[in-house]
Amino acid sequence: MGASLSSLTENESTANGRPGLGDIPENCVACVFMYLTPPEICNLARLNHAFRGAASSDSVWDSKLPSNYHHLLDVLPQRIYEGFSKKDIFAFLSRPVPFDDGNKEVWLDRISGRICMSISTKAMLITSGEDRRHWNWFPTEESRFHVVAYCQQVWWFEVSGSVKFPFPPDIYTLTFRVRLGKFYKRLGRRVCNFEHTHGWDLGPVQYELFTSDGQHAVSEYSLDDSDQDDTSANLKRGDWIEYKVGEFIVSRSDPATEVRFSMKQIDCTHSKGGLCIDSVSITPSDLKARRSKGVSKYQ
Repeated sequence: MGASLSSLTENESTANGRPGLGDIPENCVACVFMYLTPPEICNLARLNHAFRGAASSDSVWDSKLPSNYHHLLDVLPQRIYEGFSKKDIFAFLSRPVPFDDGNKEVWLDRISGRICMSISTKAMLITSGEDRRHWNWFPTEESRFHVVAYCQQVWWFEVSGSVKFPFPPDIYTLTFRVRLGKFYKRLGRRVCNFEHTHGWDLGPVQYELFTSDGQHAVSEYSLDDSDQDDTSANLKRGDWIEYKVGEFIVSRSDPATEVRFSMKQIDCTHSKGGLCIDSVSITPSDLKARRSKGVSKYQ
């Protein structure tokens, strides 16, 4: 059976004169590849010369790239991608492309070729964020930006930010990635410190987003009471959790869509603290739904 399969992948016909996979014209293979995902194309490219040639065709990879992929390239010096084929461009953009002084990243999902984005807390406005009595920054390998904001103690809590980008038409979900408690390593082990964690059980935190075309979404979560939401019932203090702010729809890339977002609890009747904020993510909604539902652990 192995010999039979091997003969089918050769460029010549099989011994009995019947055509094999190697006899299929490269342009026909390329037409089929347009309906497959990038990982499937890369796997099939190993079969024979015709499949490898089709898997390198610009027409195949042009169908996998978003229509305005050049906007992702615009944030980079041209010399970096000069001479790249469409396959090279897809492979390059499937890795995070930093912009805005490295505080934001955008990339293509490797399966669907759709745009995803992450925004560091460094790119956001934090009330009293410069006062080290209230806020600190500390490095961590658990963040894609290698640094997170830590709220030690505040009365007025508000974190906000914005991004303007020519998102391709799609439905997107915006989430905040946060965690109760501060963590550090001791003798190579991850140690939890909840010394300053307080106040989050006394009232919900409000999340909000606005878009430049008038869309608005708002949600509320109690950060220190996971039993209130079935989707987070198994989560405990110390887990990174993505809280869904809401969805917005992009119907056209031009003009670019501006998204403004915030996370706040401005009830000054009690202090709160002991909270880490990592980033905001913007992801096509059905991609997000496959990985998580509502509030989830960060993967």
